[in-house]
Amino acid sequence: MSRRFARRLLVASMFGFTGMFLVQPVASAHVTVTPNTAAPGGYARMAFNVPNERPEASTVKLEVLLPTEHPLASVSVQPVPGWTSTAQKQKLPAPVQVEGGQVTEAVTSIVWEGGQIRPGQFEQFQVSLGRLPTGVGELVFKALQTYSDGTVVRWIDLPDGAGEAEHPAPTLSLAVPAGAPEASPDIVGRALGGGGLLAGLVALGWLLWSRFRPSPAAPVVKISQKAGNPKVGV
Repeated sequence: MSRRFARRLLVASMFGFTGMFLVQPVASAHVTVTPNTAAPGGYARMAFNVPNERPEASTVKLEVLLPTEHPLASVSVQPVPGWTSTAQKQKLPAPVQVEGGQVTEAVTSIVWEGGQIRPGQFEQFQVSLGRLPTGVGELVFKALQTYSDGTVVRWIDLPDGAGEAEHPAPTLSLAVPAGAPEASPDIVGRALGGGGLLAGLVALGWLLWSRFRPSPAAPVVKISQKAGNPKVGV
């Protein structure tokens, strides 16, 4: 393996290794949602990050309230080892028109329990939601965190412009990234995913070609001898 090829592989590995850390969420002192921004009109995969803030008790239950003023027709919960989840549905006071028809009932809360988040630790509870409403600036997910000593912390405070609230509710901003046309995130995700795969295959092919391409053929030297006068030609 040439040194140049080894350096290319090392650079590619470093980018991949760095990416692993870039996607890792950072535990916060509050219950938060990651990512905290999504494009309206599509689906979003997000995680509720729940740190344990009490030194002598464990978190044993989390309840997240979904906004009923903007019901979500599709709610999926990713299993968390050691925890059980329950999505609770309720009939809406009035049908809500969404893409594809009307919604008469929707998931209004998700409860995780049965596990433990010990002091100094945090857990992530991932969900997939959609379609996200349009014409709305944000979605607020109020959360109730229950500890093993019976304490319940209510993360329900809304921003009021007077500074950070003591127990702010997890909030998902709905906005199209700057400079990007408004489009459904699932369509954009498929397009970006296909483009990334193609770019990766092209890069891999270039690396392999540059490593194993044949060396240029050496010129053929012809030697002719006539009447004792050697002649060399290419």
